[in-house]
Amino acid sequence: MAAPQNPTERAELAQALRAAVRGEVDLGATARALTTMDASNYRRVPIGVVTPRDADDVAAALAVCRAHGVPVVPRGGGTSIAGQATGTGIVLDLTRHLRKIVELDPVARTAVVQPGVILDELRTAAAPHGLTFGPDPSTHSRCTLGGMIGNNSCGAHSVAWGTTADNTHALTVTRYGGDTLRLTRGTVPEALTGLPELIRTHLAPLRTGFPELPRRISGYALDALLPERGTDLARAFCGSEGTLGVVTEATVRLVEAPAARALAVLGYADEAAAAEAAPGLLPHHPLTVEGMAADLVRAPAGLPRGGAWLFAETGGATPAEARAHAERVLRGADALDGIVVTDPAGQRALWRIREDAAGTATRMPDGTEAWPGWEDCAVPPARLGPYLRDFRALLAEHGLRGTPYGHFGDGCIHVRIDFDLLSPPGVARFRRFSEELADLVVAHGGSLSGEHGDGQARAELLPRMYGDELVALFARFKDIWDPDGGMNPGILARPARLDENLRFDVLPKRPVDVEFGYPHDGGNFSAAVRRCVGVAKCRTAEPAGTGVMCPSFRATGEEAHSTRGRARLLHEMLAGDAGDTGDTAGVITGGWRSTEVRDALDLCLSCKGCRSDCPVGVDMATYKAEFLHHHYRRRLRPASHYTMGRLPTWLRLASRFAPALNALARVRLLAALIKRLAGIAPQREIPVLAGETFTRWLNRRWGKGTFIFSNDEVAMVWPDTFTEHLSPEVGRATVRVLEAAGRHTIPAGRGLCCGLTYVSTGQLGKARKVMRRTLDRLGGTLGTPVVVLEPSCAATLRTDLPELLHDDPRAAELASSVRTLAQYLEEYAPDWQPPRLDRPVTGQTHCHQHAVLGDAAERRLRERAGLTGELSGGCCGLAGNFGFERGHWDVSVACAEESLLPSVRAAEPGTDVLADGFSCRTQLEQLGGVRARHLAEVLAEGLAEGPDEGREAGW
Repeated sequence: MAAPQNPTERAELAQALRAAVRGEVDLGATARALTTMDASNYRRVPIGVVTPRDADDVAAALAVCRAHGVPVVPRGGGTSIAGQATGTGIVLDLTRHLRKIVELDPVARTAVVQPGVILDELRTAAAPHGLTFGPDPSTHSRCTLGGMIGNNSCGAHSVAWGTTADNTHALTVTRYGGDTLRLTRGTVPEALTGLPELIRTHLAPLRTGFPELPRRISGYALDALLPERGTDLARAFCGSEGTLGVVTEATVRLVEAPAARALAVLGYADEAAAAEAAPGLLPHHPLTVEGMAADLVRAPAGLPRGGAWLFAETGGATPAEARAHAERVLRGADALDGIVVTDPAGQRALWRIREDAAGTATRMPDGTEAWPGWEDCAVPPARLGPYLRDFRALLAEHGLRGTPYGHFGDGCIHVRIDFDLLSPPGVARFRRFSEELADLVVAHGGSLSGEHGDGQARAELLPRMYGDELVALFARFKDIWDPDGGMNPGILARPARLDENLRFDVLPKRPVDVEFGYPHDGGNFSAAVRRCVGVAKCRTAEPAGTGVMCPSFRATGEEAHSTRGRARLLHEMLAGDAGDTGDTAGVITGGWRSTEVRDALDLCLSCKGCRSDCPVGVDMATYKAEFLHHHYRRRLRPASHYTMGRLPTWLRLASRFAPALNALARVRLLAALIKRLAGIAPQREIPVLAGETFTRWLNRRWGKGTFIFSNDEVAMVWPDTFTEHLSPEVGRATVRVLEAAGRHTIPAGRGLCCGLTYVSTGQLGKARKVMRRTLDRLGGTLGTPVVVLEPSCAATLRTDLPELLHDDPRAAELASSVRTLAQYLEEYAPDWQPPRLDRPVTGQTHCHQHAVLGDAAERRLRERAGLTGELSGGCCGLAGNFGFERGHWDVSVACAEESLLPSVRAAEPGTDVLADGFSCRTQLEQLGGVRARHLAEVLAEGLAEGPDEGREAGW
């Protein structure tokens, strides 16, 4: 079945869909580009996206598609790893509207849900009743129940609670053409003509052809239709990967959630030893038995001694009971070392390592790319150790590397392998390895898929597992459901070849000419964009704890405003610029001039949250700056690029006339005109210029050039634009703190600039000139530790400077010298005791600090000063020029209202509000009427002063 190609047919299809469906119908380039890929190695170009509002819309869309001969693929979170969430016809996006929990019955322990319900939403709704949904894949914060049913997802707790099929009671399903069926146990709808006969006449192969193991997900579960198994049609539908119909409602089973949990972490010599030990833990009835090897851990994480670990979670009615259960597991395990973790925060930190593995495993320790494709084979748990040894040997035989991890208690292994999928010889090796690995899995009595489904990655190899007779029954089963072949063709039945439709084929074969160095991607922009593998951690509805990524998605709920969505658009832009033609060519054809990419990046706050929070380190702020540079090269830019993008220049000129300009800015009509001309949002207030700059104050304080100190006494403070011209009180407070710590403060020099505003607006040529001038002016002081008070400027110096001036060794030298105030004090004045303040704080860790610098030193300094309480995560929403720009007001406010403003409003009287970033302080003042302060200001206030010291020093 092929999608209509000529414009007339597509126009007719669009018109028919819009007439029949109340939801959105979008055949535009952006919608198509966003859905070309899932989290697999595969790419198929759809002709459009339909976002149905309800089950009637689903039926109507399927009827129209059948009438026009157009294939359909249902799509949830788009996190499928085998390619089954991509298609060439109409993609049904079930995540926007069909996300209602229809009913939750705590007595019956069931829930009725629509397919777009996010798993964590169901778990949150069930939690007050002491219940949860058992299957919990690592993508639980963004995967949908419909997608879980399609793939028969499992997760870490399957040793206790089974697969999605084990927890599904009934389904309402709409077939291609629009008719709706109710699937339950014990009955077969009359519409499925021929299905009872298919089962009755093939009882022998159905009874003997399916391996008995806990994670057998491959193929269709036809054995669920055996009479002795209750003819469970709902169970048979689970794992059908969108090839039979579209789930519009599901009744699922809920299980009792333990009131308390503990985590036994067991260390072993290697992953094979851990795998052999895993079955021995099952008699203790743990909730999980997860395995992970040392090559997946990139930094010390509080793990016990060993080269591989098992995570055995236990439950109990009380914390003591859960701990005792975990200690029994620990005592019964033949491990090198082990610990029991009961602290919830400690457990979350350890689980985060495991849950991020699907992303972190895509980069080998040396930075080499690794890919899915053989992501989740499963063997009987007792065979897992020998299988892993054979698997490692097969990798070595093919010269490949991988990092196994996964559900050892169920015999299911996840692994990303460093296939070369860019060259014909590499792809040929991918095929040979896949065929040999399939044979190895079958030899160990296993399943090609143990969790994520077969998709295009493995379905071609199903005859090796099931034999030709059963695979032929799979095709007949598919035809009974979908005689026209319109539901997700090329998946499971009559599959496409595993080396077709690879998403890398369309990318440019030669390096793209770019400005940044992309040091972690070999200077290759295509490789940088390839970092996004689609695990969609950026699509979470709420930030995880102190996390940041992705504030614009949480504000709008639009895929185009997620990190993944923007990466997909850049991928399609590169594909469209590669010169290929035909059905598989890039959807975005404008290259760097693309308006689709520009519009998607417009709401990127450049918060850099993805740089740290994305498991594979996608750096959308840098990609945005790169794109804007090329997009506006030799073209007229938006007004805000000339005003806020060149803020350091304008503020230097304006500082001499600060009183007059401040007075003029208070004239409402004049301020409105200025904002209109400058591209500033009309709702914004213009910040007040300081009467005296920080460097002018510091030079006056000491008498310029009067004092000479030894190098080990001097603290060099960076005069960033914001501290210098808009908040010099932060600089003055820092001097007070540093002097109290025995450090004499001098400015780093006048006219220095990190280039932040030029980078964020994509004026990279100008940024490079500003940065080189800064390096020239620093001269012989390069290498001296520099205290940078503004987190966004510190992050620019740490990352953007060396990545943009990758040919200048001085840039790396300056980057390595950058310290925050807390980092500097911890390193150069370790014995200094801050004033003991003993009061609570609230506020926000700056997003750039979180992403680039980290806030561990700040946390320790606050603790030593007796400042208690956690700062919120997320992004304030102002984000430098972003929140000031016209057209960004609503998103800016939504970001602030997510975490920052609620945390401040909820604070008790007497709580100090901390915000080290000028943007964060400005947002709090303009939206919340709250004066927030830099940590330096709070510490300086607490320092004891002599009666005359403050006056003489100019405090």
